[in-house]
Amino acid sequence: MTENPSVPTQAKDGEPAGDIRDAANDVRDTVILGSGCSGLTAAIYTARSNLKPLVIEGHEPGGQLSITTLVENFPGWPDGVQGPELVENMRKQATKFGAELEMGHLVAADLHKSPIELDFGTKKIKTRTLIVASGASARWLGLPSEQALIGHGVSSCATCDGFFFMDKTICVIGGGDSAMEEAIFLTRFAKKVYLIHRSASFRASKIMLERAMAHPQIEFLTNTVVEEVLGVEEKEVRGIRIRNVESGEVKEIALEGFFLGIGHIPNAKFFEGQMDLDEDGYILSKDNVFTTRNGEVIPGVFCSGDVQDRRYRQAITAAGTGCMAALEVEKYLEEQGR
Repeated sequence: MTENPSVPTQAKDGEPAGDIRDAANDVRDTVILGSGCSGLTAAIYTARSNLKPLVIEGHEPGGQLSITTLVENFPGWPDGVQGPELVENMRKQATKFGAELEMGHLVAADLHKSPIELDFGTKKIKTRTLIVASGASARWLGLPSEQALIGHGVSSCATCDGFFFMDKTICVIGGGDSAMEEAIFLTRFAKKVYLIHRSASFRASKIMLERAMAHPQIEFLTNTVVEEVLGVEEKEVRGIRIRNVESGEVKEIALEGFFLGIGHIPNAKFFEGQMDLDEDGYILSKDNVFTTRNGEVIPGVFCSGDVQDRRYRQAITAAGTGCMAALEVEKYLEEQGR
């Protein structure tokens, strides 16, 4: 979704307001921003309640599951399921009950108005309720080789993919608490974990850094950057080419897994100034689904999934909050006499 916090101007009296019309039947009961696990779960629930939700698929349809290979920890799939297949099944389930899915990129939103106004550039939409399920995008190094091997040994989720690297040698990139946590977690499976950081100083808390440095399976490579992930032709990670930023020395290390631990970017920038966000841009939710402005709940505006969850970031927790947000939408509309 395009990030732009500007607010659409309201048409003057007597002038047309683009695609927005004032007739009551042109106001949606609910719009869901995002088509990942959270957004599609919310769509299933609201569609089954006959709310005819409109789901807006942004720049990453299906969310992070769309670039995930085998998912083995989603309940109901004893043999696992491919991430894209899981998303597609959820999409079919939502549309079966009446949800509409459209591609769109949010240009601006006005959460102060009732109905809520959303501007998608080519058209504008009014809605009585809004579920923000726009997710969080993993931070990548941006290397072509890294991007080519996502799902083939390159991962941004240790909890999701660690099991596939039993007795393997892997690396984790990063210098904060996330990187330390991922490296320590991955020692449950991998026989060796290289923790690679571009500096000699770390953002990680003292206790997490000491815990990682004391672990016998973790080897630190500081003042080091990755120049290439090896294995593109083989379509599986077989090593990395690294460079020491102080000495300039370049060498290759053989390994089979490449994990990013440099954080995520919540897709909530376009609501800056209109709802409470934390210092990293995550929505500061109340009870996981209620949005606030200056600490007060915003009527009719809910959130779910990774855009407000910086701790768990799992498909099942995203689905759970999607369900919660949908139930709150139903309750809110009932209270409004809908």
